[in-house]
Amino acid sequence: MIDLLATQITLPDLITFLVAGIAVVLGALGVVLMRNPVHSALSMIMTLFAVAVLFIEQDAQFLAAVQVIVYAGAIVVLFLFVIMLLGVDKKEYLGKDKLRGQRPLAFISVLIIFVEILTLARGNWATGAKATVMSTTSPISNVEQLARAIFTTYLLPFEATSVLLIVAVVGAVVLVRRVDEKPGSAEQPKELETESEMK
Repeated sequence: MIDLLATQITLPDLITFLVAGIAVVLGALGVVLMRNPVHSALSMIMTLFAVAVLFIEQDAQFLAAVQVIVYAGAIVVLFLFVIMLLGVDKKEYLGKDKLRGQRPLAFISVLIIFVEILTLARGNWATGAKATVMSTTSPISNVEQLARAIFTTYLLPFEATSVLLIVAVVGAVVLVRRVDEKPGSAEQPKELETESEMK
């Protein structure tokens, strides 16, 4: 059994971590396994809320608030907007791949990522022993530490992420507005149809 005094973990912290960790895993599985994209987005909200609870456990209240406001709020609403824009009632035939070999390639990629996670879990990197910024117990506030990291060390990835989000939304709008340019596929307006019927 885990010795709580030796590891300096209180029982409420352990229970909160276990519940939030289970919620994160279940929400992530729901995102991947659910057939309805709206349900997948709702599962993502559950995952993001659970991650916010884990941030609070790490004494990073600002990150928890950003997680809820920005990701669970704005980003998931953006996903839902794109899902509704593309249409959730359209059925797609998934029996045949348009790109050959994409399923084996996806399986190999997931396997490689899983091996990497297991490898990282053996070292101290996954336990929080090493950090890229200052400790949460530092006299400098959490907001200032985060601002220094985002706008100095990680400025380029931060801006690249914002560009990728904009490209995703523009791509969704282009896909929706694209019209098949096949001869005879364009439908006549109802007004012209009624006029031709009257004649």
